[in-house]
Order: sequence, then structure tokens, then C-alpha cells
Amino acid sequence: MSLAIVGLGTALPDTCITQAEAVKVAQVICCRTERQAKLVPGLYRHSAIGTRYLSVPRQVVEDVLHGTRTSESVFLPSGAPDDRGPTAGQRMAHYAREAGPLAVRAARRALDRSRLPPHAITHLVTVSCTGFSAPGVDIELIRKLELPPTTQRTHVGFMGCHATINGLRVARAFATADPGTRILVCAVELCGLHFSYQWDPERVVANALFADGAAAVITAPVAAAPTDAWRVEATGACLFPDSERAMTWNIGDHGFEMTLSAEVPGLIARHLRGWLEDWLGDNGLALQGVASWAVHPGGARIVSAVAETLGLSAEAVRDSRAVLAEHGNMSSPTILFILERLQARRAPRPCVALGFGPGLVAEAMLLR
Repeated sequence: MSLAIVGLGTALPDTCITQAEAVKVAQVICCRTERQAKLVPGLYRHSAIGTRYLSVPRQVVEDVLHGTRTSESVFLPSGAPDDRGPTAGQRMAHYAREAGPLAVRAARRALDRSRLPPHAITHLVTVSCTGFSAPGVDIELIRKLELPPTTQRTHVGFMGCHATINGLRVARAFATADPGTRILVCAVELCGLHFSYQWDPERVVANALFADGAAAVITAPVAAAPTDAWRVEATGACLFPDSERAMTWNIGDHGFEMTLSAEVPGLIARHLRGWLEDWLGDNGLALQGVASWAVHPGGARIVSAVAETLGLSAEAVRDSRAVLAEHGNMSSPTILFILERLQARRAPRPCVALGFGPGLVAEAMLLR
């Protein structure tokens, strides 16, 4: 059964930093030698990011840039050689304060665009891998949006960049079981709060990529949706062989620890096309029949690897690169930022969304 997207909304934190500022922040916080500081601009330049948004007040960024302590934030570097930044507990306290309001903003926009009243929502699916708290984002969404207290909740947690596809898979299963459902799927990530304070090349690369954001969709059965609504028709997944260490996401004493191996583009090049062609075939479609693409920009090299192995044009991944350039990699909400752009320019369908996460796993979604 197809699932229609009847409303889509996105939201960003108030603090925007430029690439030049991001480079300086990394040099101040992560670098212990002049040689390390000289390597940072090149690493950040290869990220293809121009601006990104963070959930900390602007004054925190100003303090880091200018060596002041006006904000008195726990995120300010101590200057000690062994500085590892805030504890995991302090970072989770920040998540508990900031994730909910950002999610509410995105979900309210999705509701407004759906033209459905809050009391029509029957199910809520939340998606996040950057924080934990209970009661958490789901309860805040119910309270702040005035959703029914009987709203049924499901959380998709700790899955990474492709997790919104998993969230929509869950929503589609609910809609198939009960055609009367109206489902809110909301993804929120505060990747920036896990900024690594130590010099480690893989973690500095992660620092260079990630940012904060939220996105939400309202779904309904196709029969109850406008005829031009985008429809989720199928989802698929593939675990690549011998890839367990290529992308990892673990909880440490000083935040969550991300590693992103240089092997990821090669794994995509070797394994993506064969599986994707089989999956598309199972859904009555050939690779050449896909009219538009929403490729999650895990990084510029990942977008390039997907484009090269699938034979996609620069135009086909234009929106993915634009979202990366303007917002960075926001993990799970990012795919919905791309879909929002595709919808706004009335991109042709069928559309295939692709994301990659720890495993290494590729997730796909077919939309018509």
C-alpha cells in the first residue's frame, strides 16, 4: 500500500556559521600543534559546505573565535592539552533542552502545510540518533502541538543518516494495517553537540561535516490525499559485506564518537548498483526510469560515488549538493530537506531517495 506525504516542514537553529568560522572553531578546539592547524582548512574545504546551523547561542561561537568566555558555556574549550569537551551527560542535557523546540517548529510547519488539525493525528514516529531523554521529543511534540493524548508513539533511534527512510517505512506499515491513520514522522538531530575536542583525523572529518536540523512530514492514505501528493511506494535495504568498521557511531564519556572511513565511497562503488537495480526491478522499474534522485549527502565524496556508480548526471544530484552546501550533513532530517527542494521545483517522478548509515547499510525509498 502506498503512503501519501500531505505536509512537509523543516526547521533550523538560529545560529548560522560560515565555513571560515567553522575552520577557526576547529583550529581553536581541536588543534594542539601548528601542523594540525594548517591541515584543517583543506579538510573543511573538501567538505563542500558553505554554511551550517548549530543549536548553541551565537555568543558561544563568538567566545570560541575571540578567546572570550561571556557565554559561560560548557562547550567552551578549556585550553588544556587533554581537553575533551563536555561530558556525555552535559551534552545530553543540551539535547533535552534544544531538540524538542526544534522538532516542534518543523512539525508545526508540516501540519500547517497538510491542512490537517492536530487532533487528526493518530500516530507519531520520532527519529533521532544524537540524544536520549525520557520523557523526550515525542512527549514535547504531543504537548506543544496539542496532539491527542491517545497518539501512538514509536521511536526510531541511533540508526544515523538513513533513519528517516526507516521512519517512513514504519509509517507505511501502520497505514497499511489501518487506513484511518494520520501519521506525523519527525526527525531531529543535534549533531554539533558531539563535536570532538581531540585531534583525530577521522573525527576531525566528522566535525567538518555535521550540523543541526529538524524535518517532519504528515502522511495519509493515498485515497485521502490530493492527487498530486508524493507517495511512498516501497522501501528497501542492503547491508554491504565486510563493512562494519567503515562507519561507526558509539557513545563515549565525552559525547558520541563518530568515525567515517575513507573506504565508504569505495564500498558504495562496489555494492550499490547491483543491489539497487535488483530492488528497482522488483518494483517494476529500471535504473534509467528514475526521474529524480534524493541522495543523502553524507559527504561530497559519497554523493560523487553514488553519481559515478549509478551513472547520474550533475543535475540529478544538484539538490543533494545544494543542501550539503547550505546546511551541512544534518543526519536523519537531511533527506527531507532534499525532498522539500524537489517538491518545490516540481521535480519529475518516480523519485528514489538513498541514504547510508552504520553497517554499512544502504536504505532506499521509491516515491511517485
